[in-house]
Amino acid sequence: MKLIKSFSFFCLCVLSCNAQANNTDKAQLFSRSAEFSQVKISPSGDYLSAITSKDGKYMLMILDAKTKKPVNVVRFPSNAQVGQYEWVNDERVVLAKEYLKGWRDHPIYYGELMAINADGSKAAYLFGYLGGEQQTGSHIKKNTPIRATAYILDPMPEDERYMLVKALPWGSGGSNTPENIQQVYRVDVYKGTRKKIATAPISYANFLPDHDGNIRFVSGTRDYISSSLYYLDDGNWVDTDKLNINLSDMSPIAFSDDKNSVYVLGSENNQPKGVYLVNVKTGTKKLISQDKVVDPSNVWINQINKALYAVEYENGYPTYEFVDNEDKLATTLKQLLGALPGHQVHLVSQTNDMSKLVIKAFNDRNPGDYYIFDTNTKKLEYLVSQKNWLDPDQMAEVKPITFTSRDGTTINGYLTLPFGKEAKNLPLVVNPHGGPHGPRDWWGFDAQNQMIASEGAAVLQVNFRGSGGYGSAFEHAGHQKWGSDIQYDIIDATQYVIEQGIADKDRICIVGGSFGGYSALQSPILAPDLFKCAIGFAGVYDLEVMFNEGDVQDRRAGQRYLAQVLGEDPKILKAMSPSQNVDKLKAKLLLVHGGEDERAPIEQLEALEEGLKKHNYPYEKLVMDDEGHGFYNDEHRAKYYRQMMSFLKQNLKL
Repeated sequence: MKLIKSFSFFCLCVLSCNAQANNTDKAQLFSRSAEFSQVKISPSGDYLSAITSKDGKYMLMILDAKTKKPVNVVRFPSNAQVGQYEWVNDERVVLAKEYLKGWRDHPIYYGELMAINADGSKAAYLFGYLGGEQQTGSHIKKNTPIRATAYILDPMPEDERYMLVKALPWGSGGSNTPENIQQVYRVDVYKGTRKKIATAPISYANFLPDHDGNIRFVSGTRDYISSSLYYLDDGNWVDTDKLNINLSDMSPIAFSDDKNSVYVLGSENNQPKGVYLVNVKTGTKKLISQDKVVDPSNVWINQINKALYAVEYENGYPTYEFVDNEDKLATTLKQLLGALPGHQVHLVSQTNDMSKLVIKAFNDRNPGDYYIFDTNTKKLEYLVSQKNWLDPDQMAEVKPITFTSRDGTTINGYLTLPFGKEAKNLPLVVNPHGGPHGPRDWWGFDAQNQMIASEGAAVLQVNFRGSGGYGSAFEHAGHQKWGSDIQYDIIDATQYVIEQGIADKDRICIVGGSFGGYSALQSPILAPDLFKCAIGFAGVYDLEVMFNEGDVQDRRAGQRYLAQVLGEDPKILKAMSPSQNVDKLKAKLLLVHGGEDERAPIEQLEALEEGLKKHNYPYEKLVMDDEGHGFYNDEHRAKYYRQMMSFLKQNLKL
């Protein structure tokens, strides 16, 4: 396999105007967003495309695939920017239109889809509240705007005229309507005319279209916790629970040659999920792939024939299991993994004839490089790095760890070790993840952790009980244990690193965001002599407030979720709330919050401040009035990083 370096694609710095590393402070270097993302190739292979930014807004850049010269740049005026996009045929892209309101957590998306040819011609407003209804085969009157949030479900690149769109009608979840019931439309990519072809039988739907664009399977949830699978039988949706398949949390991932069978992710006896082939007529199942510890982190589907060819797992380092060695892409992925040792490889885009692939290679020290791979000549051509101002050779290594908690539970995590320093008696920053249920930490590049490690400290991440990805039994073990067992896992992980001689017991801080921000306060309450300092970022500090404020409790499913994962006993909620237990703290505090945070609203910070002031407890504070649940703006993030590093240096003596 030949590796070709090609830099002409990226002689477009005039568009992004990024400062050079030697003119930028460290906080800016690590806070800066990726220069290029969503790099794709058109179905015919004539064009390359990527998202880049100018003046703080994302735009779509389209280039000639041979010359790497710009053909067109798609941008929106005012406060709008380009979001997700797909090639829907050889000449045309469909893209989401987003809006920047102040500098919130994320851009606001109202469900608008636009289309344009690669050369800039035939621009059209396809879907959204500003367009006419243009629907056929429906009782809805023509020219009535459709009030729905739309997402591209299947670009159907081999169909020159149509794509599939998933839409959530506005007002779904009101008192007289089912909550979050989604619909699927077949949409003309030139005219925007559309026909509704499916309505989900369950909320928060995950549709699986077949090669011909038919919807035959869908999964969804009613409580954010478990999911159910339905199949279409003679025009009616049938719940597979009636088949007694003995699998929970099923979701469809790929079709088989048998029209009555489907590959699903599912869990047996609450163990880690596996890939099963399920026959919905007979109710039988066959295990195809499973890891004993973790759920699949990715399933690899050939986008041309919709066939499953590989399953990816991340129990520590990433691994790949090939379930169809005859598939051309399985062979290709194996070749690429061999050509790019030490990297994860993802196939992100392909031509219809599979002669050209765009791939992304990344690892713990490299945020990501994009390449084109020619499957005929076996040549690998470098295109771009997401963050070329960071040198992977100077970044910190991330190592998986496994230990046993105080009650005998096996807990996994990751330790980032500073480059060029012996892993002995290091200052340590504990970084618990958010969620807590669903998310988990992965082996990979983390900008904040790398910045901390660049100052000589190790960083610990813990997949405590309650984390996703280790089976539903492990995840449910964290329910109603937010302030106890989950925190003990974090504390025990910290003690484990100390016992290994890696961390200096007198120089330990904890830094977390969202639920991690909660843990950053709750762990020092339970182990006040372990942590010298704590930084809570966008944290939840009063559990009772969650039932009255924030976007989780706004939905019926969210209310059911909170009752399940927190419980409703006021005494327990108070005992697990940092705002009510300030008297147990000893750590120095820095609190960071966004004024427009809807997930952990500013009332959470105010509740904690009330408790701190009541006990005359000193703390530092940084509030960004126009930020949300996490800092979206690079400069705001850099400001936080500067204050965070100053705080850590002072308390850890970095």
